[in-house]
Amino acid sequence: MVAVLGPSDEFLRLLEKTLKADIYVRGNEITLSGSREAMNHAEDVLTQMVTIVRTGQGLSLADVSRIAEMVGTETLEAAEVLTQSILSHRGRTIRPKTANQKRYVDAIDSNTIVFGIGPAGTGKTYLAVAKAVQALQAKQVSRIILTRPAIEAGERLGFLPGTLSEKIDPYLRPLYDALHDMLDPASVPRLLTAGTIEIAPLAYMRGRTLNDAFIILDEAQNTSMEQMKMFLTRLGFGSTMVVTGDITQIDLPGATKSGLKEVTGILDGVRDISFCRLTNQDVVRHPLVGHIAAAYDTYEARRVTHEEPRKGQRSRKVVE
Repeated sequence: MVAVLGPSDEFLRLLEKTLKADIYVRGNEITLSGSREAMNHAEDVLTQMVTIVRTGQGLSLADVSRIAEMVGTETLEAAEVLTQSILSHRGRTIRPKTANQKRYVDAIDSNTIVFGIGPAGTGKTYLAVAKAVQALQAKQVSRIILTRPAIEAGERLGFLPGTLSEKIDPYLRPLYDALHDMLDPASVPRLLTAGTIEIAPLAYMRGRTLNDAFIILDEAQNTSMEQMKMFLTRLGFGSTMVVTGDITQIDLPGATKSGLKEVTGILDGVRDISFCRLTNQDVVRHPLVGHIAAAYDTYEARRVTHEEPRKGQRSRKVVE
């Protein structure tokens, strides 16, 4: 009961705010009251919580909040989503936190090429790197290749000092960070030196055929059409590719078309290629990140709606 209600009943207080049914706790018994619909929803939420606790996995406030959101709105059971383990390291288990994240992880297992498209904080890159490390440890692949275009995010950094490696490292740092979360820090330099893990800018992929590898292209919204085609055609035998990006954060110069934005219309429906779209509801960073992303989406939609009529009015005046 303590595991279900949380320390100092913090889970119970969250449920009282979230659920429409009234919850009464006496000893080891929970009683619900309210409308039939509200009681059914509350019962399903509590059942999923108990199922997770019985697996030996602990719950957090964020988990309880996600369970309440998933029950009644998702075809997947919350317990099925939150108990799927990808990788364990230093007593910490990496697992999907939302239904869309589970679909994304399952798509990586069942497809050769997977596109993970969604806003910042939805776990696109992190889960892809976790699946890559899992595949390497299971000897399903012999190496991991992580790449991303060296495009500056709205800033001009100029000529960076140092060797070529030191120049490109700032662009690839998020990939290093993810690896250090999943592997022993001492083993990362050894694997990089041996070529078991390779982190390189996208330009280094040209002319190569990548066999028996798990390949991740991060920040793919900043690839051109030509770069996207070049990358996808590097696929070799026994390899898996995951392409991640956010089409709302394109930093390409001028009128250059985003390869990630265009590829959805080119390859959608092709067998063994899966497109997984994550949303603001899948953000697993600080709760404010989801609200910020949603606010920007609303602003962009409102701006486009207001601009289109004005363009139409100007064109009608010209016709007159």
